[in-house]
Amino acid sequence: MNIDKFFAFYKKYGLFVVIVVLALFFTVAAQGFMNLSNILNIFKQASIYGILCVGVTIVMVSGGTDMSVGGQVAISGLVLATLMKSGVPPIIAIIACILTCMAIGCFNGFFIAFFNTAPIVITLCAKLMLEGLAVVVTKGIPIYDFPKSFYVVGQGFIGGVFPVSIIVLAIAVAIGYLLLQRSYFGRKLFAIGGNREAARLAGINIFKTRIYSYLICSFFVGISSWVLLSKTGSASPTAGASYPFDAMTACMLGGVTFGGGNGNVLTTFLGVLIISMLGNGLLLMGYDNNVQQIIKGLILLLAMCMDAYQKIRNAKAV
Repeated sequence: MNIDKFFAFYKKYGLFVVIVVLALFFTVAAQGFMNLSNILNIFKQASIYGILCVGVTIVMVSGGTDMSVGGQVAISGLVLATLMKSGVPPIIAIIACILTCMAIGCFNGFFIAFFNTAPIVITLCAKLMLEGLAVVVTKGIPIYDFPKSFYVVGQGFIGGVFPVSIIVLAIAVAIGYLLLQRSYFGRKLFAIGGNREAARLAGINIFKTRIYSYLICSFFVGISSWVLLSKTGSASPTAGASYPFDAMTACMLGGVTFGGGNGNVLTTFLGVLIISMLGNGLLLMGYDNNVQQIIKGLILLLAMCMDAYQKIRNAKAV
């Protein structure tokens, strides 16, 4: 099998093969991995940053990236927690949480589009400011003890078996898929990510579209922050610290091109599932978070190398 056939095979079946191989390996190496409760736990873990990855996919398809998602999760979670501790009804606090993220997304999108600056620079600045603000405001102390009704989404089950958070993930993936793969707005994102100048000449308003992409991304980040707080029951200023790189790893593993033009929410979900399976399996085997970070870093490096190689091959073919 030559390299072109390998990439063609990987594009169609690679993620499914990886999932099957991981499932077989951890079934043997990690006791209890294939228990129903553990499988549901994997999907519950995937639900939190899987929702977030829907938004990151939308941004990356348009040629952007958002390294501030972890900071958004932290600061919006603190807004949500503080409002509920002050007696604000959970539904109002949740809306405020989502709007906080969307305001940050609007900020990111405006500066990136107006100054035509590299998205990674602007969003890294936002990441540093948000994470610093979260620690300064809370003095590093987490906020906890919320109304019992708030925990339904993160800890509740339908019929005593199926986690509510997985339903939220499924809805988010469905919305992201329809928005990206089945709408005119999605086609504009692909056009901008594929060739910005050609998109401009075709009459696409690049300024507005890029702002909207970050706005929508942050909407999903806000949903993710809500689910995370509902699951953990504690708003920490360091919550979501690893999410930017986890999200990028899952998206690129799922076939989203770094630089834009290619991507699919459904395959991103498969990338999220692979990362969740790895984390869960390694934990059951007794490996700590540091080992998981090493492996995630290697996966991200491999995904970026494969993406770069495919770009080189495509450029030569043209």
